[in-house]
Amino acid sequence: MITLEQCLFWDQEDELKHLRNEFSLPEGVIYLDGNSLGARPKKALSYADYVIRQQWGEDLINSWNKADWWGLPIRLGNKLGQLIGANPDETVVSDSTTLNLFKVLSAAVKIQAEQHPERKLIVAEKESFPTDIYIIEGFIDLINQGYRIELIDGVTGLDQILSTDVAVVVLSHVNYRTGYLYDMAEINQKIHTNNALVIWDLCHSVGAVPMALNETNSDFAIGCTYKYLNGGPGSPAFLWVNPKHLQKFWQPLSGWWGHQKPFDMAQHYEPANNIRRYLCGTQPIISMSLIECGLDIFLKTNLEKIREKSLKLTDLFMRLMQQECAAYGFELVTPTEHAERGSHVSYRHAHGYEIIQALIARGVIGDYREPEVLRFGVTPLYVGFEDIWQAVQQLKQIMQNNEWKNEQYLVRAAVT
Repeated sequence: MITLEQCLFWDQEDELKHLRNEFSLPEGVIYLDGNSLGARPKKALSYADYVIRQQWGEDLINSWNKADWWGLPIRLGNKLGQLIGANPDETVVSDSTTLNLFKVLSAAVKIQAEQHPERKLIVAEKESFPTDIYIIEGFIDLINQGYRIELIDGVTGLDQILSTDVAVVVLSHVNYRTGYLYDMAEINQKIHTNNALVIWDLCHSVGAVPMALNETNSDFAIGCTYKYLNGGPGSPAFLWVNPKHLQKFWQPLSGWWGHQKPFDMAQHYEPANNIRRYLCGTQPIISMSLIECGLDIFLKTNLEKIREKSLKLTDLFMRLMQQECAAYGFELVTPTEHAERGSHVSYRHAHGYEIIQALIARGVIGDYREPEVLRFGVTPLYVGFEDIWQAVQQLKQIMQNNEWKNEQYLVRAAVT
C-alpha cells in the first residue's frame, strides 16, 4: 500500500523540489495540465514589465539593436537546442507549430522530389494531433502534384507501409492522447533505410523527455513552447533542421526576416545561409521574450533528472489509480513501459468529460480529449508526489459520491 506519508517522504528527498519555487501557482490548485499550458514562471511577470516599460517604452525602436530583438529567435533557439540535442545555430524560435510544419514539410517534399521523384506518399499517424493531418492535406491540395496522405496505426502501421512510395513521414514523438513515446533512433533508422525523410513533432516531449536530434540523425523537428517549456499561452514555436538539409531548399514562406541581406531591401529573395532562412516576418517580441524565463529554469538542471522524476511520478499515478480507483471503470491507455511513455497519463472512461469537470471544480486541473480520455500532465519542475496522491484521492471521492453526475458538468465549454 502506498501512503500519504510515503509520498511526503519522496517529496522531501526530491532534488528538484526547489524548482517549484520558480513558478507562480494558485493556492489550493493541483495543476496536472502542463502538457497543454505550462505554469507561469515567477520571473515572467517582472520581465514582461521590463520588456514593455524599458525596451519598448523607453528604448523604443533602438531595442532592435540595444536589446537584440533581431537576434532573439536564434538566441532562444540556442537555449532550446540544448534540450533537444541540437548544435548551436540549428534551431530557431518563430511562428506557430502549424506554420513550422508547413515550412519543413515543403522542404522535405522538395528534397525528395529532386532525389526520388517517384515517391508521392506522405505518412502520418491516425492518432496525430489533428493539425498535423490538416496541414498535410492542405499542402497536398495546394501543390497539386499527385501526392497523397496515408494514416497509420503506430509502429506496426509504419513497418507495413514503408516502401518505395513513401517520401516523408510525420510523427509525434509523444502521442498527445495516449502518451506513447516513440524510439527516435530506431524509427529514424527504419525510415532512412527506406530512403524516406522524417519530421518529428516534439510538442508533447520537449522539456519532458531527453532527445538527441543530431545523434539520431533526425531530418526535421518542430514543436511548441507553451506546454512543458512554460513560455506562455500561444508563445511562438520552434523549428530544427538537420544541417545536411539546410542548404538544399528554403521554405516557401520567404519573408524578409529569412533573407540573406534583409536590410538591403532587395527586390528578389535570397535565402539566408543559415537557420534564419526558416523565419518569415517580424517576430512577436513581447510574447517571444517571455519564453526565455521558462528556458532558463531548465538550464538550472538537466533533462535526465527531469525524466527520472517524471517516470517516478507517472508510475505513482498509475499505481495509486489501481490502488484507490480500480472499481470505477478507468481504462489505462498510457504505456506502462518506461521506454514507451512520455510525461502524461491517460485513462479512458465513458464519462470522462464530466469527471474532469468535477475534478477541476475540486481544484485538480487535468484535461479531456475525445474520445472519452482523461489526461493528466506531469510536469516534474512543479508537480510533486503529494500532488499525485491528493489528485487521486480527489478523483476517488468524486467517483464515490457520484459528483460527476451533476448536470453542470454535462455542459460543454468552447474549449474542452
